[in-house]
Amino acid sequence: MKNYQKIHVDNENRTELHDVLGLTGAEISINNLPAGAGVPFVHAHKQNEEIYIILEGSGKAVLDGEEVELTAGDFVRVAPATKRQFSATDQGIKYICIQVKAGSLDSYTADDAIM
Repeated sequence: MKNYQKIHVDNENRTELHDVLGLTGAEISINNLPAGAGVPFVHAHKQNEEIYIILEGSGKAVLDGEEVELTAGDFVRVAPATKRQFSATDQGIKYICIQVKAGSLDSYTADDAIM
C-alpha cells in the first residue's frame, strides 16, 4: 500500500476530500457556488475551526450576523462557535474550506519534519 493518494477534482459543486483521500486529521472541501447561490443553512461547530481560502470570484460570509465581503485571495479563519453562512455574488465563488479541531496543532513545518 502506498503512503500517499492522489486525485483530480473537476468543477463539481462540492467535493469532500475526507472521503476520497481517507483523511484522518482534517476535512477539506472544494466548493463552487454559482452566481447568486448560497449555502442554504446557518451553522456552527462543536470543536472544529474552519479556514476558508477564496480561489475565484466573490461573495460574502455572514459571521455572527456581520457581513464580510470575500474576493479571490482572501483567507478567513472562523472559530468553532461562530454562526456562519456563505453566498456568491453575480459572478459566483470558488473556495476551499479546511476544517480541523481547534487547538490540536502541536507542531508544524520544520518542528514536525524528520530529516
